[in-house]
Amino acid sequence: MAKALMLQGTGSDVGKTVLVAGLCRLAANRGLRVRPFKPQNMSNNAAVAEDGGEMGRAQWLQALAARTPPSIHMNPILLKPESETGSQVVVHGRVVGKARGRDYQALKPRLLEKVMESFARLKQDCDLVLVEGAGSPAEINLRAGDIANMGFATKAGVPVVLVGDIDRGGVIASLVGTHHILPEEDRRMICGYLINKFRGDVSLFDEGLAAITRFTGWQSFGVVPWLAETARLPAEDSVALERLAAGSARALKVAVPVLSRIANFDDLDPLAAEPEIDLVYVRNGERLPDDAGLIVIPGSKSTIGDLAAFRANGWDLDLARHVRRGGHVVGICGGYQMLGRSVADPLGLEGAPSRVDGLGLLDVDTVMAPDKVVRNVSAHSTVFDEPLQGYEIHLGVSEGPDAARAPVTIDERPDGATTADGRVMGTYLHGLFAADGFRRAYLAALGVRAVADSYAQGVDAALDAIAARLEQVLDVDGLLGSAASV
Repeated sequence: MAKALMLQGTGSDVGKTVLVAGLCRLAANRGLRVRPFKPQNMSNNAAVAEDGGEMGRAQWLQALAARTPPSIHMNPILLKPESETGSQVVVHGRVVGKARGRDYQALKPRLLEKVMESFARLKQDCDLVLVEGAGSPAEINLRAGDIANMGFATKAGVPVVLVGDIDRGGVIASLVGTHHILPEEDRRMICGYLINKFRGDVSLFDEGLAAITRFTGWQSFGVVPWLAETARLPAEDSVALERLAAGSARALKVAVPVLSRIANFDDLDPLAAEPEIDLVYVRNGERLPDDAGLIVIPGSKSTIGDLAAFRANGWDLDLARHVRRGGHVVGICGGYQMLGRSVADPLGLEGAPSRVDGLGLLDVDTVMAPDKVVRNVSAHSTVFDEPLQGYEIHLGVSEGPDAARAPVTIDERPDGATTADGRVMGTYLHGLFAADGFRRAYLAALGVRAVADSYAQGVDAALDAIAARLEQVLDVDGLLGSAASV
């Protein structure tokens, strides 16, 4: 019989995703068959599962850490925000509709059945399921019908370890406050806690640990230091972009406009790993830098909405100046669509039916279509004759004269478009820069020598390093021993 343990946080972005990934690799290194699981995820960073359909990129990473194929059942409910109040709802890898916040609450009882179905399937062929919560269990206003935290834990009988983030401050109050505010049924599910992102001498927090245990009765499983290796892993969602700043002067500055509904921005991580590249994320109200040699427009969950915001920031004018100066541009997925002459959504798939002018840098037109493309693919660079691996997740078909110069072929089918001078290109292929040969060739064409090792090997090495560190600083035997048979 499999066992299960759940990590919940005192708030969002406390490091649950990395900790679950690290513990997955740790358990796998100990010879356990381990599976990650997150009942409900909210993110526009999606991946394509091996069994077909969309899943959260974070659970894809955790599956990699567990050395097991990623499955839609590791993330049965995925919410992809399209506006401030509404999200696309993906169940078992397939889009089932859209829902605003209040409407979604009414859906939760039915969605819990899907969550439990996936959990039952996962635990059939493994020794351990490591579950990641979402947000915080202390959000008691959302407790009724909850499927992401204590609603799942109590239904499935899975013990909970509570994670506190000391880097943001107030960790004692957040842990003790969570204990105080939880109803007794939920409080009983918590078997202990751990502190994450500690900087400096851990012994200085001994009294803090004693105080937390005194107030709550929970045991401490240890204190995790700030893990530098985390920077080599894909971030779960765009919250991480708020903390990223430009580095020092390097051979090539790459600017990335942070779209309101930015999606799959981990496409840029392989560039960030290159020591000769200064990757700059440009926020609302900032200009695209004049000294950028390359501008990458990433994916978007709402192409037409983000295109309007792009213009509102004046980025369309900045981009036009960049091209006139001889700069290069790459658009990926939604970014590719924006670069064309027009984007039409006659069926209102991303909002109200509309047709808008694109940025006009590629001679193609895009029409949104109801059939969503979701698949892992093998591809090839037509320009540099290099193999590519990646995935497609998109609505829409883009056609026009520049598509005759497709920069890649996907399963031997031309994809994307390129200008006659080769300085502006777009593609639906996610994972373009993760291909080491292509990345080296493309950067060499821009006069930059790529020196980073294999990106995929770097991610795998980071997972091993995080697992080894957790073995050192946590009471791993006590932690895993708290898992319950399910």
